[in-house]
Amino acid sequence: MPLDFTPLTDLLEAGGVVMWIIVALSVVAATLVVGKLIEFWLSGLWRREGAEAAVRTWEQGEPEAALQQARAQHGPVAEVVAVAIRGRHNPELADALAREEVARSGAAVLERLRLGLRPLELIGSLAPLLGLLGTVIGMIDAFRELEAAGSQVDPAVLSGGIWVALLTTAGGLSVAIPAIAAHAWLERQVERTHQVMQDAVTRVFTRGPERAGLLERTAGSAGDSVEGERAVSEAGLAH
Repeated sequence: MPLDFTPLTDLLEAGGVVMWIIVALSVVAATLVVGKLIEFWLSGLWRREGAEAAVRTWEQGEPEAALQQARAQHGPVAEVVAVAIRGRHNPELADALAREEVARSGAAVLERLRLGLRPLELIGSLAPLLGLLGTVIGMIDAFRELEAAGSQVDPAVLSGGIWVALLTTAGGLSVAIPAIAAHAWLERQVERTHQVMQDAVTRVFTRGPERAGLLERTAGSAGDSVEGERAVSEAGLAH
């Protein structure tokens, strides 16, 4: 038995041009959400174990193996971690320049992930406003018909015009609520990826074999300094 879309079509036609614009926005919003979900899945947004394994390998003092692990993974976090490990492992590249390159790479990755989220947010903001605009226009038409009726006012004319006018408000809210919720969730996924990325890159720059040796030497120098000051103090007391 074929589906009958006549009631839905009648409601859309009753809502007028504004209702059709809201429907078009709903199609665009749904396309953006589905597209971002597919993009996140294909880009490996939720696969972060490989990047974590590469960072642990780096911390264990195996930079070449860590770089290979990061390059072998598919995901935005692993991509930036590979840049960080390559920069830190390059003796000819200063830490400041390596950090700049990592920041540039991370910003490009995050910008790519956020592409399409702004239009979704805009749809969530515009849809209820368009619905309200359609309601105001519908109310104006209803009162014009009421005025044209003169003294022979039929309450059915006014009530019918009101419920038709409210259709666009209901349509706008029906589009805005899911769009705003989807935008908030997608934005949170990008923010979470940013946090994981920052943590991984910070560990690359603050840990590893070279840093461990530097910390040991610093601790040794500090210990020698303390011992020297203690020896001087004891010598002064002996005198």
